[in-house]
Amino acid sequence: MIPELIAQARKIVIKIGSNTLADQEGKINLGFLEEFAGQVAAFIKGGKQIVIVSSGAQVAGLSTLGKWVRKQDIHYKQALCAVGQVELMGAWLRGFAPYSLHIGQILLTRDDFGDSIRTLNMRNTLFTLADEGIVPIINENDTVGVEEIKIGDNDTLAAQSAVLWSADLLILFSDIDGLYNKNPKEHPDAELVREVRNLGEIRNTISAGGVNSFGTGGIATKLDAAEQAVRYGIPMILAHGGRSRTLEALAAGTQPGTVFLG
Repeated sequence: MIPELIAQARKIVIKIGSNTLADQEGKINLGFLEEFAGQVAAFIKGGKQIVIVSSGAQVAGLSTLGKWVRKQDIHYKQALCAVGQVELMGAWLRGFAPYSLHIGQILLTRDDFGDSIRTLNMRNTLFTLADEGIVPIINENDTVGVEEIKIGDNDTLAAQSAVLWSADLLILFSDIDGLYNKNPKEHPDAELVREVRNLGEIRNTISAGGVNSFGTGGIATKLDAAEQAVRYGIPMILAHGGRSRTLEALAAGTQPGTVFLG
């Protein structure tokens, strides 16, 4: 079903998590980013429009300012994101440059989605960028996002962006192959759930587990994102982002994942 969903979709939102973007040392994995940009470029050449929701600002900030690695104060975290956003966008810029594709950055907070005028402006910007062949890259505005206005995690942000843009498909890339009936990192006998049509039922039958090492969300936030997307008729795919040429592999049916349908 995954290849069919990708083939049929023209407008695709793709979320890249921090665990996918970070290498083993916790720095931005430039090799992955450049390879992924090439796959996105091929999709665009084939007539699709792609919006990327990219985590990694804090990881990129730590890559640049390692001396702040142990700082837990919120002001340092926000400052790291301010530095990291520049590094992260620079990395995406370099990744798409060989394909003559431009990128456009959109930084958002929860307040933006709660204001009708801002929402309209965000939607118009997304449509304009994508229609002109520019790749929008969305992230939460962590430099100003105190707890009261934070969206919370980029799984939620990706789902909200997909609804805002009236996307045909949402893809969440994480560090697991999809939704399992229990945590595969703790249970070798965990089984991959390949298709979900009843989110309420699945919540009662799986063990969601905890938060991963780099990201802010676990399986629970991915289920929340799926619920938001399918409510508006947008199917969602959850898959491993760190596999070789992962986007192409999903489209070819050679990589597993979980499909969420309304």
